[in-house]
Amino acid sequence: MRAIMVMYDSLRLDMLPNYGGKMIELPNFKRLEKKTVTFDKSYVCSLPCMPARRELHTGRANFLHRSWGPLEPFDDSMPEILKQNGIYSCLVTDHNHYLEDGGGTYHPRYSTWECNRGQEGDPWKGSAAPAREYFSHAAPFLENMHPHAKSIIKPMYNQDELNRTCFREMADYPQAKTFAQGIEFIQNNEQYDNWFLQIETFDPHEPFDSPDEFIAKVFDPDTVSDLDWPPYAPVKESQEVVDEVRKKYLALLAFCDYSLGQVLDYMDAYDMWKDTMLIVNTDHGFLLGEHGWWAKSMMPDYQEIAHTPLFIWDPRSGIVGERRQSLVQTIDIAPTLLDFFGLEIPKDMIGKPLRQVVQEDIPVRECGIFGAHGGPISITDGRYVLMIAPKENNMRINEYTLMPTRMRNRMSVGDMQQAKLMEPFSFTKGCPVLQIPAKTKLLSSDLAAGEMMLFDVQEDPGQIYPIENEKITLYLKDKLTELLKENDAPQEIIACYM
Repeated sequence: MRAIMVMYDSLRLDMLPNYGGKMIELPNFKRLEKKTVTFDKSYVCSLPCMPARRELHTGRANFLHRSWGPLEPFDDSMPEILKQNGIYSCLVTDHNHYLEDGGGTYHPRYSTWECNRGQEGDPWKGSAAPAREYFSHAAPFLENMHPHAKSIIKPMYNQDELNRTCFREMADYPQAKTFAQGIEFIQNNEQYDNWFLQIETFDPHEPFDSPDEFIAKVFDPDTVSDLDWPPYAPVKESQEVVDEVRKKYLALLAFCDYSLGQVLDYMDAYDMWKDTMLIVNTDHGFLLGEHGWWAKSMMPDYQEIAHTPLFIWDPRSGIVGERRQSLVQTIDIAPTLLDFFGLEIPKDMIGKPLRQVVQEDIPVRECGIFGAHGGPISITDGRYVLMIAPKENNMRINEYTLMPTRMRNRMSVGDMQQAKLMEPFSFTKGCPVLQIPAKTKLLSSDLAAGEMMLFDVQEDPGQIYPIENEKITLYLKDKLTELLKENDAPQEIIACYM
């Protein structure tokens, strides 16, 4: 048995033709629909990038105890479990967060790994030239940006423009290199059994930079826009700017579709469908002006962010071209792969293997929770979504960790001076953990402290009209209480939301 996972970052469900998207032709995603089972109710759990990847390894929620950080010493790691049981696991990626302090323990869990440099201001190509002050890819956004945010992002813009000078043709782009390495692995190992390949591209994450042939699919030659790097902020720009950025995202989607086609071509050429699982997924979506916002992480996790595309081909069932309505989440992928290879699922994995969902649409849960550390918590049963803001604007929450790093940095001396050694949680395998005060996260303007919003996303998928329904609200709140207890959530988290 073999398995391939093609993972994208920030892939929008509603822009794919499989889910009704009509803004751009994506023939290989349409082709994928005929070769897999399509999930209509797939949701994130933890946001954003590395928190989602932690639960991709561990099969349990990250965001209740931890913000952005590495795998912990007590964490179960699906690729490492495969490796330890004679299943060769390989990661090929251009996701540069694996190379930062907050992601440094993920890639060594695989048997082998490759990382292609150059995405999103990755500190890759060197230059001591004076920093620039004007950036055509983000000029109107800088005009509206807070000075502190501007001071953080401008060095990334400078680095990104330097990196882009190395992308002269399609083969030079990190996504193209990543898929080429994935195809090379398939070619070299098609005759062998017992391996897992994770082809993971940072695209279509911002900046929305893609080769000219894909830009030409959405822009006339004399109207091509430079704008491709929106901020994490409310939309203050004109509708014209919003439309230009959306087109750049669509062009990058076309590039993603092209790369997917290469994998499907090789699976066809080598008749791999008979014994090779295929999973195509993403970590989360991205707002492109909807709800008055750009990006993610600064607002409640609306459907455009939280409702994700998911496709699975399981050769054990042989089912293709069908859709599934059961509620599934990112935490289900690790147990699904372990189950596929016939391995025992660790007791600390809360996610469920999806074999019976693929085969007969048998549900694995009533409700699922999702969110980012310190932000609103949402719960869904697949039809209704209840968003709940923390009760206080400056609530005190903590990081629980033995790996004191954040996104690109170690935790500071000041952070560590406040650290306390705490009793183990149920999933830390008897290890005590450090309790470190979290950085304060301001609530978004969409929810006041303690406010709730309920949506019927079946009738209102764009979440335009909040509804009032006491019975459903109480049901979802009761389910949230159950899930917080199941996840052994810290007491301050329970107090902040319940």
